[in-house]
Parts: sequence; C-alpha cells; structure tokens
Amino acid sequence: MNLRLSVVSHQQAPLANRFLSDLQRVDGITELVLTENLPEPGLVLPDHIPTRRIVNPHPLGFAGNHNQAFEGCGQPFFCVANPDIRLYGDPFPGLLACMDDPDVGVVAPLVLSPAGLPEDNARHFPTPWNLGLKLLGLDDGRYHFQPSVQSDPRPVEWVAGMFLLFRTAAFRDVGGFDAKFHLYYEDVDICARLWKAGWKVVCDPGITVMHEAQRASRHKPRYMSWHATSMARYFLKHLGRLPSAERNTPQHRSN
Repeated sequence: MNLRLSVVSHQQAPLANRFLSDLQRVDGITELVLTENLPEPGLVLPDHIPTRRIVNPHPLGFAGNHNQAFEGCGQPFFCVANPDIRLYGDPFPGLLACMDDPDVGVVAPLVLSPAGLPEDNARHFPTPWNLGLKLLGLDDGRYHFQPSVQSDPRPVEWVAGMFLLFRTAAFRDVGGFDAKFHLYYEDVDICARLWKAGWKVVCDPGITVMHEAQRASRHKPRYMSWHATSMARYFLKHLGRLPSAERNTPQHRSN
C-alpha cells in the first residue's frame, strides 16, 4: 500500500484523536498530512506513520485544505478522511482492490452511523426535482445499500467527502477539489468532474467505516449561507450536463 492520507481538524482534538488512534491498526500508509485549520493543542499523532503537520495561519475551506495536503503527492493514492470517522478495521486493502479497474478514479466505503445503520454517503446527483422530494421527506437521493446483503462494489453518481480514496492520477487530472466551494458540494462537484473526464466513481458497501457525525453547525446561519451558495454554484456548473453512473462508459482520457 502506498498512499497519502489527509485529515483536517477544526479544534476537534477529541474526535481527531479517536480516528488517529484507529490508524494504529492500519499498515501501509506512507504519509499522513494532518492540518490544523485552527491551531489546537492535544492532537496525538500515530507513532508508526510518517506525519507532516500543517498549521494554517488562516482557516481554509474543505477543498482548500485537502488541495494543500495533496501538493507534491508522489504516492499513487490519496485519501481524504474527516476527523469524525472511526475505523472498524483496515479499510484500505479492500478499497485498493477496487482500483484494479484502471478506470476507477475514486472509491468510498459504505459509511455507517454509530447505531450501525447505513448513512447516505452514496447518492444520485442533486437536481431541483430530487431536492424537492428530499424536502418533502419522500426520497433523499441515496443508493440503498445494506452491507450484509449487497457487498459488491458498484458505480454511483457521487460519494460524500467524509472518506474518499482517490487515484492520484484522477485527482490531478481534474485539478483536485474546486476551492471556490468553501464548504458543501465540493464532493458532488469533483465526482461530476471525474465522470465527465472518464473516471468511475465507486462505492464498495462490503467495506464499512463509522461516522460520528457532528451536524449541529448545519443550522447556524453562516453554514446555511455556505450551503445555499455552494448549491447555486454547483447548479450553475453542472445542471443539465451530468452523466449517469448507470449509463456512463469511460471514454479515452488524455492523461
């Protein structure tokens, strides 16, 4: 295994330390880039993984932080993980097996809640229609995976950014995350651009991680404003020009 792992903490040391402790059971990560978006004491680094620590003078958004961590990446794989992820075991051998298909640009595990229920980390691309259905509580756009029932990897339209394993060539091919998305929709956007560039987006429900979701901020005015702005930017970029994961056949790529 030869990959760079990027983790960003926003004064979330208790959460981040649980994830960093889980990494003690993972072999083969060749570099951890740990970004303190806001300076904080108390982060405990794993002792068996070479670690580069970045302390931002000013906070960056999700995209800016992970693009910064990607700079100069010489490993063939680049993983983005939220600090509120927990690992049941080592997810990387299974995820890397999906990369045996050279057209796979990014793969995600199935994300479970602390209660063991599947979250909605694999979804169909948002449209005004399906967002309306979600608002009415009729359909949240997710792929309905059950890890004990459906374990084969499959293409999906997009996967959420809490845990993503990219092929470095694919991430570089599309120019990384779009940093003009300060927060929200940067994961939808990069999956759309990967599909358009001929790369597959895959979820493997046979591999699971747990998400200790911290969602209280979603209802704060600043976060709601970021969400609305990112949604508008996404629709301006992509609406009416999106491929379907079920119908898409990767085309020749220039890289």
